[in-house]
Amino acid sequence: MTRRPALALLAALALLAGCDKDKDVDPPAELVDLKQVLPVQRLWSTGVGGGGEELRLALGLAEHDGALFAAARDGKVQALDPGNGRNRWQVDLKVDLSAGPGAGEGLVAVGSPAGILFALDAATGQQRWKVQAGGEILAPPLVAAERVVVRLVDGRMRAFATADGKEVWMAEDQVPRLSLRGTSAPAQAGDAVIAGFDSGKVMAVGLASGDLLWQAQVSSARGRTELERLADVDAAVRVAGDDVFAVGYQGRVVMLARESGQIWWGRDLSSYRGLAIDDDQIYVATSEGDVVALRRRDGSILWQQQGLRRRSTGTPAVVGSAVVVGDFDGYLHWLDRSDGRFVARQRPGRDRIAAAPLVVGNRVYVIDEGGQIAAFQSGDAAGR
Repeated sequence: MTRRPALALLAALALLAGCDKDKDVDPPAELVDLKQVLPVQRLWSTGVGGGGEELRLALGLAEHDGALFAAARDGKVQALDPGNGRNRWQVDLKVDLSAGPGAGEGLVAVGSPAGILFALDAATGQQRWKVQAGGEILAPPLVAAERVVVRLVDGRMRAFATADGKEVWMAEDQVPRLSLRGTSAPAQAGDAVIAGFDSGKVMAVGLASGDLLWQAQVSSARGRTELERLADVDAAVRVAGDDVFAVGYQGRVVMLARESGQIWWGRDLSSYRGLAIDDDQIYVATSEGDVVALRRRDGSILWQQQGLRRRSTGTPAVVGSAVVVGDFDGYLHWLDRSDGRFVARQRPGRDRIAAAPLVVGNRVYVIDEGGQIAAFQSGDAAGR
């Protein structure tokens, strides 16, 4: 069993805080006045606890069975009506939380820095079970096919039965001496689960059994220093039909075959935040804060928006004709999918938006690191 040294975590935090170091040399891009051409309407806003900013955590949102779920650093988990933001239930787990929520099969799953995995009833918030997963949890659990799957910071991925929390299988990969603070969220791909690892690999294992199906090297360690050799795949992979898309830090964005892991193409690009996809394009928030659009079939770059450089751009999401992404100052930006120009901007709160906005239809739900949640509607429906 591989354990990640505390030094690695601290150094990685320093690296991710590199934005602050960069500010001394080259400040974040200033936002220019914007003539909003895409109608965007704020529908409601509310809050759920807070306290995530201290560790730059990206506690996000999940949707399941007509409800919206949120979790906060201070241990609160909440179910909301997505139409009006009203509280359906709220529980206080009385522990710090660092991951989640993940939702599915009637469960809501969240994880803690101390490695505790909680499973709550999605309808009532009642605790179904909790287990000690054995390591810090920093990415939303996957709840699917009678499994709750979590990635731990020590290189392990563990699956627990949705019924009672008993461990079903474990897979693991070697952890480098130094790595970024974060882990890739497990993603379902049919009867497999796929995730990125700190070694620069993407691995697919059987969702039922945990058997290794394939692994592919997305990023490779290069350079002489430990920092130069960082190659984590911390961003969640995206699965679309028979294709899998992944991106690594100081590495590349790749398209892989879902069944075999064969890499169809790769493009040098660095990201620890993640990517979004539509039928034709991939949208990546780079380590520098740019948003880049690539053609899905061959990885060629279509456009690059540098107006958010060094603004700690969060994970992007696709909504209608736009890509929406948050930044360190609490702004939410809509970019035209065809050319990357800014078409709308909103500011739900004052805290960093790191987690990917949740898109349901033409609605965008977002949570910032202070626990502020807001819902927006974009496109023609926003003007009604």
